[in-house]
Amino acid sequence: MQGGVPRAERSAARSAARFDLPEVDAFTRPYWDAAAEGRLLLRRCRAEGCGAAHHYPREFCPYCWSEDVGWAQATGRATLYTWSVVHRNDLPPFGDRVPYIAAVVDLVEGPRMMTEITDCPEPELRIGMPLAVHFRREGEGECEGQGAGDGEGAGGRVAVPVFRPA
Repeated sequence: MQGGVPRAERSAARSAARFDLPEVDAFTRPYWDAAAEGRLLLRRCRAEGCGAAHHYPREFCPYCWSEDVGWAQATGRATLYTWSVVHRNDLPPFGDRVPYIAAVVDLVEGPRMMTEITDCPEPELRIGMPLAVHFRREGEGECEGQGAGDGEGAGGRVAVPVFRPA
């Protein structure tokens, strides 16, 4: 027993929870709605002299601290910065997906993004290899990149951006 909760209850709660789905709120809704449509968005600073793109979404520019930022469509192109093969993950539903490739990619717009690489055996991965976004949909598998799909807006499903070789 830990914290007054029996081990069996903790285990049942963990198996019922999903750790791969975002908590969509009013601020991030445009990002997830675009992903549901097969589009990747970034935040871009609109302050004079800055214009930097950033990811993860924030309400201010992490470079100049301006609050004049907005959503901008990304190309969906990236290069592989680094990766790791995950062989064990006890959080649902990751245990059913192992092994998988957790990665950091450099988007052509500049920001780095944590993601997953799909459709590529690990021995074929190379630092700097070109990648393209596509989207994993809860309950439907994956869909093609920019412009394909109807995820979170359709039946409450969420589309998560992942990458594969371009």
